Amino acid sequence: MWIAFALISSLSLGFYDVVKKVALKNNNVFFVLFLNTLLCTLFMSPFLVGTATDATSNFVKPMNHVLIFIKSVIVTSSWLLGYFAIKHLPLTIQSSINAFRPILVLVGAILIFGESLNALQWIGIVLGFFSLLWVGFIGRREGFSIRKNKWIWAGLISVVLWAISGLYDKYLMTRFKPINVEAWYSFYQLVIMSVVMLLTWKGLKKRENYEWRWSILLISVFICIADLSYFFALSEPDSLVSIASMLRRGSALVAFFYGIFVLKEKDVKLKIIDQCILIAGVIFMILGSI
Repeated sequence: MWIAFALISSLSLGFYDVVKKVALKNNNVFFVLFLNTLLCTLFMSPFLVGTATDATSNFVKPMNHVLIFIKSVIVTSSWLLGYFAIKHLPLTIQSSINAFRPILVLVGAILIFGESLNALQWIGIVLGFFSLLWVGFIGRREGFSIRKNKWIWAGLISVVLWAISGLYDKYLMTRFKPINVEAWYSFYQLVIMSVVMLLTWKGLKKRENYEWRWSILLISVFICIADLSYFFALSEPDSLVSIASMLRRGSALVAFFYGIFVLKEKDVKLKIIDQCILIAGVIFMILGSI
């Protein structure tokens, strides 16, 4: 069952990347992210109220709030950098940069949680690694040098922080219910972004236009579905965080098709090869997990 949750999370993340690209076009990153955190908190507000008023809840203990706040800081930092990257880079390149996530999570899962993989799962991981190398080749052809492009660096750092958050989630799922983690970390993200908006508001009004778009609402919908599905996957005792993370890498397919057919991005044939490698890797990991 945890594989199904991971695949639902993957599909939702794909649509999440697409609507982010739409929402951020000629729009301010801080403004969009603030509204995103506000809407996510509103969606989760019934669960916030429920745990806050329940005397038996884990969240009556201050230390547990510290644990969730740490996750919120990691995720908010990752989102800020990722939003800037997806705004300024081709969608097919940015979504493929996310291939770093499962590689980093895999290393962390083996070192921290002692996870072991079977032969089919290792084949899937190796194919994912080749997919990553192929993306680097495509990026060089399109003039996005890792050494010189600050938006690629923003995307890469975002991916590192996302991987750290993914590993941390495995720990949190041993202590809390998935729905409560989603609710409280969304709330603390809103607190963090409210402070950021207060500090940057004057400059925000001068630097760049900002406007409401319905795609901002969809960002919140898809990320809530993606996170909850991932949390439910990790909460199952037999789940493997390394495989769940790699399955989420399939989200690149949604962004890929949008980038090619709607945004008309280039190097289609090379990117199709990358996606075929990715699909093969995901298939091997699913076969090795059932």
